[in-house]
Amino acid sequence: MSRRQFLYTASAAATTLLALQGCLGDSGKPSGGGYKVPTEAGKDHEAARAALDGEEFVFDVQGHHLEYDLMPSTRGEPFFGSVFPQVNCGEDDPRACFAREVFLEDFFLRSDTNMVTLSALPIAPKGSPLSAAIMEETRHTAELVCGWDSVLLHAQALPNYGPLDANLDEMEENAGKYPIAAWKVFTHYPDAFGDPGNAWRLDDADSNLPQVGHAFIEKARELQIKTICAHKGFGAGSRYASPEDVPGAARDFPDVNFIVYHSGFEADGPPEGPYTRATANQGVNRLITAMRKHRVRPNQNVYAELGSTWWTIMRDPGQAAHVLGKLLKFVGEDNVLWGTDCIFYGSSQDQIQTLRSFEISPEFQERFGYPELTRERKAKILGLNGARVYGIRPTTQKCEFTRRELEQIRSQIGAKHATYGPRNAAEVERVRAHHQGWPG
Repeated sequence: MSRRQFLYTASAAATTLLALQGCLGDSGKPSGGGYKVPTEAGKDHEAARAALDGEEFVFDVQGHHLEYDLMPSTRGEPFFGSVFPQVNCGEDDPRACFAREVFLEDFFLRSDTNMVTLSALPIAPKGSPLSAAIMEETRHTAELVCGWDSVLLHAQALPNYGPLDANLDEMEENAGKYPIAAWKVFTHYPDAFGDPGNAWRLDDADSNLPQVGHAFIEKARELQIKTICAHKGFGAGSRYASPEDVPGAARDFPDVNFIVYHSGFEADGPPEGPYTRATANQGVNRLITAMRKHRVRPNQNVYAELGSTWWTIMRDPGQAAHVLGKLLKFVGEDNVLWGTDCIFYGSSQDQIQTLRSFEISPEFQERFGYPELTRERKAKILGLNGARVYGIRPTTQKCEFTRRELEQIRSQIGAKHATYGPRNAAEVERVRAHHQGWPG
């Protein structure tokens, strides 16, 4: 077997995890977590599959792709996906790396994902390469190739961006036009994207900000789409990306589900450790602090999502043990949801395999009260919790198709859009203004 062939096997993934596991003792300090992979898995494919494969229902609640017209460009030309590893997929035009076909292939053919939610980006709808219409076309394409609703849709809501009444009307229009499963909001938009100070809170607790949070939530209730997904963490320097406003809103609207995307994690903040008084207002701990302040108990209507967060920490078992342990303990083992932010990081299979193999050490369980990462708890995280929130029936049926089938379907349904990206220098500059910071 050539090296190239080997890298496509489960044993290659097992070898990577074995190497990480072998380095854990170098610091002389307990890591708090590790990867349970038998040593023979690096050579024995069946042993690798036994450790890293699974039959769980995998439901990714945060997926993205970008639809641009694929015109000649250089890798240096700025566009929304330029900061992500997927840009190096090998296409001559890097924007092709983020196309609909790649999204469907990476999720359904190159990973164990059974269902995925397409989630909106912090870009104003008129210039977005992932608009509501684009997402609907992707959902319809996936339905045709899979034979069931394998892709769910978010609708973007920007209640502070322009007149409130117009934004509420747009929510109603989108709810009537598309099968929306939840709303996606960015309380730090456009504050972190070129318009400092223009932000809002879900709980309307700051009188200096637009009082739009409760009006937005009331509209969501009226439309009977009562799941709200809020980007919290990866704030691009904005303090309005803190999750501190979520538990207050959850207390005031107990019939609404609030999903904290990224769980409040900050990649450029201090490393995640245990929840303490000294660290109560850092990273993921901000969410825990706000839940305790507003007396929102574990497994109520506040949920924590792992998109980009798990990808960032899965190679650091200490941080990974603390983040998963804290979320399971304080947010609740029924309220931690699987998300990956892919295809920005390529296929999500490495993230799935790493979670399957990851363990929180007995020492950290005893010392910090973290629960054991049993197979049952991992199955909840990977899909069962999300299925309950979204009201869907878990199906482990695999979606299989070919690129030719995708191309045929795309030609049959026809494109509904004249263009997906900037067409001249002025439009490029307008789009660039929205492309600072992290996505979804």
